[in-house]
Amino acid sequence: MDTLEKNPVHKDDYNPDLFEPSPIQEEYAPVIFAQDIISHVISIDLLSGKEDRENVLRARKSGKGVLTAPFPLLKTNRLGVILTFAVYKRDLPSNATPNERIQATNGYLGGVFDVESLVEKLLQQLASKQNILVNVLDTTNQSYPISMYGSNASDDGLELVSHLNFGDPFRKHEMRCRFKQKPPWPWLAITTSIGILVIALLVGHIFHATVNRIAKVEDDCHKMMELKKQAEAADVAKSQFLATVSHEIRTPMNGVLGMLHMLMDTDLDVTQLDYVRTAQASGKALVALINEVLDQAKIESGKLELEEVQFDLRAVLDDVLSLFSGKAQDKGIELAVFISDRVPEMLIGDPGRFRQIITNLMGNSIKFTEKGHIHVTVHLVEEVIDSIEVETEFSSNNTLSGFPVADRRQSWKGFRTFSQEGSIHPFSDSINIIVSVEDTGEGIPIEAQSRVFTPFMQVGPSISRTHGGTGIGLSISKCLVNLMKGEIGFVSIPKIGSTFTFTAVFTSGSSSSKEYKSQQINNQTNSVSSEFRGKRALVVDPRSVRAKVSRYHIQRLGIHVEVVSDWKQGLSSISRGSSAFNMVLIEQEVWDQDLNGSAHFIDNLGKIAITTPKVFLLSNSISSSRANTTTSGVCNLTVIPKPLRASMLAASLQRAMGDGNKGNPRNGEVPSLSLQNLLLGRKILIVDDNNVNLKVAAGALRKYGADVVSASRGMEAIELLTPPHRFDACFMDIQMPEMDGFEATRRIRDSEQNINDRIHFGELSVETYNNISNWHVPILAMTADVIQATHEACLRCGMDGYVSKPFEAEQLYREVSRFFH
Repeated sequence: MDTLEKNPVHKDDYNPDLFEPSPIQEEYAPVIFAQDIISHVISIDLLSGKEDRENVLRARKSGKGVLTAPFPLLKTNRLGVILTFAVYKRDLPSNATPNERIQATNGYLGGVFDVESLVEKLLQQLASKQNILVNVLDTTNQSYPISMYGSNASDDGLELVSHLNFGDPFRKHEMRCRFKQKPPWPWLAITTSIGILVIALLVGHIFHATVNRIAKVEDDCHKMMELKKQAEAADVAKSQFLATVSHEIRTPMNGVLGMLHMLMDTDLDVTQLDYVRTAQASGKALVALINEVLDQAKIESGKLELEEVQFDLRAVLDDVLSLFSGKAQDKGIELAVFISDRVPEMLIGDPGRFRQIITNLMGNSIKFTEKGHIHVTVHLVEEVIDSIEVETEFSSNNTLSGFPVADRRQSWKGFRTFSQEGSIHPFSDSINIIVSVEDTGEGIPIEAQSRVFTPFMQVGPSISRTHGGTGIGLSISKCLVNLMKGEIGFVSIPKIGSTFTFTAVFTSGSSSSKEYKSQQINNQTNSVSSEFRGKRALVVDPRSVRAKVSRYHIQRLGIHVEVVSDWKQGLSSISRGSSAFNMVLIEQEVWDQDLNGSAHFIDNLGKIAITTPKVFLLSNSISSSRANTTTSGVCNLTVIPKPLRASMLAASLQRAMGDGNKGNPRNGEVPSLSLQNLLLGRKILIVDDNNVNLKVAAGALRKYGADVVSASRGMEAIELLTPPHRFDACFMDIQMPEMDGFEATRRIRDSEQNINDRIHFGELSVETYNNISNWHVPILAMTADVIQATHEACLRCGMDGYVSKPFEAEQLYREVSRFFH
């Protein structure tokens, strides 16, 4: 209904007398009811008008709603339409005939609609009327459409025409929609075209740049591949050059060092022996330099690998002490090693590389220290983290020599291990140790500390002239520590000293489920310690750190140790003891500072002791160690030279306590066992084209009692080692003329395999081949090549081991003895 026309028609406005009467006709359809707002239409006969009559009759006949043409509404003069429906007396079927519908008609129901109001309401719901212009047309007569809503102004803009269906199929309506304002399509088109053009240009430029970039990347890739090939070729050439140079240098050096070692076993006077030692030390220094250069090359190429063998950590450090003991005594500095009791006796790792790290660090300390001490300590990392009693104070009274030192705690300050709250390693059998090398040397200048681990860099040009060296020892040590899953750091104070600390992860060597090659270095300690087990010793030393070191080494021999700080406490301990002391060890410093007290102690020692103990003087001076062993008429005083190590300490105690007839130690070494019996009855073949190397190797093996046969060619070795033969092992050089060691070994293995197969299948009698059904003579490579590729090639061709030149007698014995029961 017309909801906009709110005012109803009053009676004053409605006067039926003014209406014309309906003409006489067969039927009428007056309005009998209307809403108040259109009550003026009551009594109007809708069948009187032609158009209204057609609409009503059509509605009655079709049974559908019928819509009138638009007409002006009374009072508002706005266009409206009437929708008329027929009302029937009964329900009719959908297929009722028109006549049936006419007969059943009871009346009519119509609704008046204000078209403008209706469209505006729809626009308010569907769109904003300010933006869209809508025209509603009655197009029943296409030639003369009637505008029901909207302006008749023509517009050339874009127009949308929609057909409307009001339910009356006879009447047709259209709705035409357009924008109120014309869009600025010319400018939009221009800017759009320009934008598209710019985008096209950008896309083209990007595509072109991409193609050029791809071409450049491909070109760079090809260049990089070429450079990579050149670098790999250069790396191979460098490795071959180093291997060749190493071989050419090591071969004559093996002869030089071997002959010098053999010369030392002859009768020489003191001067001659000194000359030989000097020459041997120089040769070893040259070999060490070659090893450092080769190690640096391996590090750069990423080919440095670690072994996994079982070794005795304490024996390794004893060896390093022996190496530097002479230099320490010459300088008069204290040199000592202490290893915590919590560190296992046997570990599994690479003892050679561990020894190399310690040697580099101690070598630097020896080089730059002129007074004071060098102190090496080894603990478990857990021990350092959990205990506050491990080296927590750094005063003059709490160091090895009394000289001030750098705070070692600063050397491991940045270690990741100490920031993980004790979580050292995820595996229970892993042993994480921490090693500190403390010295009282010159220290490192502040400006040079940042380049300490840089290869071929030294703290200053004068250092190289004064102390020598290549400057790669520390960089190699850092790489080795990283390979051992550890960390390395240092703290240094100029004019005070330096402390280098590193950690390393090993595996516990207590497990016997796996077979490991065992290091046989200084194993005499185990047999000697049983001789002293149960004995008691008294150590007189006021310096706690130094006394701790002495206690450690003496206890390694199974001796119970008690420490006192002065003469008075010493006499008190001896007098009140329930069991007698077997020995008293006095620090040289204590003896020299109070000679009267020393004499008083010696005089009263025999009076209060149950049995007079042996008295030893722990001396760090060469002159003291060579002094008279008798300083008192009451008691013999035997000098034990420092640095202390188990083997030397055991030998000194054996000699002084009546067990020293087992050998005559020379040059401070432990009396060797009867070497002539170690390889007695063993027949060993040595194959080398160099006569000097043949002499050196043969002399070294004969020293152990072996029967040695020499050969200079590969073919000769094949003839000698073709079964049956009497050889127990063979040392074979790799680089030989006519036939190298690889080819000779392959032919020997083929010959052995052929004979073994024929014996197995019964083609040959085992009695003919010395009752041996499985022939395999141990063949060990003997060459100056020390690169990993050579070692792998040795194993691939059938060799059983590897000995690098220059070698020593003990090295040959250790390798070959692995194959003998």
